[in-house]
Amino acid sequence: MAITKSSRAYTKNAKIVLVLFLALAAICEANVVDDDDEFDVAEAMERAKADKADPSEKIFNVMKYGAVTGDREDPTGEITDNNHAAFVQAFLAACHHTGKARVVIPTGTYLLGPVTFQGPCNNPEPLVVQIQGTLKAATDLSLFPGEGQEWFNFEDINGLIVTGTGVFDGQGASAWKYRDPKTDNDAPGQRMPASIQFVNVTNAVMRGITSINSKGFHIFITQSQNIRLYHLRITAPENSPNTDGIHISQSNLIKVAKSIIATGDDCVGIIRGANNVSIKKVTCGPGHGISVGSLGKFENETDVRGIIVRNCTLIGTANGVRIKTTEGKNPAHASGLIFQDIMMQDVKHPIVINQLYETKKDSIVKISDVHFTNIWGTSVSKVAVDLQCSKQSPCENVQFKDINLKYSGVESQVPFSSSCVNAKVGYTGSQFPPPCNN
Repeated sequence: MAITKSSRAYTKNAKIVLVLFLALAAICEANVVDDDDEFDVAEAMERAKADKADPSEKIFNVMKYGAVTGDREDPTGEITDNNHAAFVQAFLAACHHTGKARVVIPTGTYLLGPVTFQGPCNNPEPLVVQIQGTLKAATDLSLFPGEGQEWFNFEDINGLIVTGTGVFDGQGASAWKYRDPKTDNDAPGQRMPASIQFVNVTNAVMRGITSINSKGFHIFITQSQNIRLYHLRITAPENSPNTDGIHISQSNLIKVAKSIIATGDDCVGIIRGANNVSIKKVTCGPGHGISVGSLGKFENETDVRGIIVRNCTLIGTANGVRIKTTEGKNPAHASGLIFQDIMMQDVKHPIVINQLYETKKDSIVKISDVHFTNIWGTSVSKVAVDLQCSKQSPCENVQFKDINLKYSGVESQVPFSSSCVNAKVGYTGSQFPPPCNN
């Protein structure tokens, strides 16, 4: 076949167009910046560790804005109002600063009602909030009107470091007495305020903080992305209602590590719309364990995917690792769940899937691709592995590998066992208790 001048010209032009197209694509790709790429995690962690600001940081000390310390009663609300104004003014001044900034809350005790640190901020690098003092929540519940009014809020901020040896004391005993005696949870329609909330926060680190005696959740993360929590200590009495340690909802890229949680509900609760969540080297107990769910409680729930719980220790908890769903208002899906390298010590229910949580009706929430690997220790229940899945939407591809749990309870005559209902289960490696027969 002869090649004409026109065909050569066409080929040459096509090559030029292709080269230009590839060059343009490369330029466009280079201009696409992921938030994670902008956020230098290593640098943020170093700043979180630092007890003192570096010379280039400007300090905004709440005491210079009129904060008052002292552990005393506040019948008129004057102290809480004063501290609210001082904290917010210090934060806003730091937030609007165009260089590196650090809000400092020095040693001392500060009585506070609800406080919101709200961006967006102008800082070129993550804003540091250094807490060395003890923050005490007001006990007057009228200051927290309606569900959703949390205590200490971080909102609409891209680039945040919360660090220090400070303590958030929720003074929860003032609220726990209002629990619903039928459910041992908050009274209906009256979820108590979380001590710390991250809402619409991107690229944040929290390190070294202690939270005690929250009224509701200790830490609530919602509608946020790329949040890292390290070296936290979270405590509340074993019988305190609904005091989840860390509650994660509608968020992506959340990492919790090297923390100690002892509370009255889930040490970590992962609910609707949570994706790519990593829980590592967490010690839990007392409490209700580490839970995915409950799922299905809300309208239009989005899926839960990519959850990893690894290298954790559970001591004396009501549950170990658990997935729980209610009846469900729409067919959401939980998948890609990994529970690996976990030690249980005298846990009541070490491995649980419960699709009848707070309901007697079949759940329409789908659970699939769940992996339980290298889980060992002791169970005080004779049924150490309990999978109660939905008849309408059975669990699929639930895999067990190298499970070694021993009975440490008192019912010596009852066989140690597993129970699986409406679950498609696979096994590899050693299995104790023995695998399900069904």
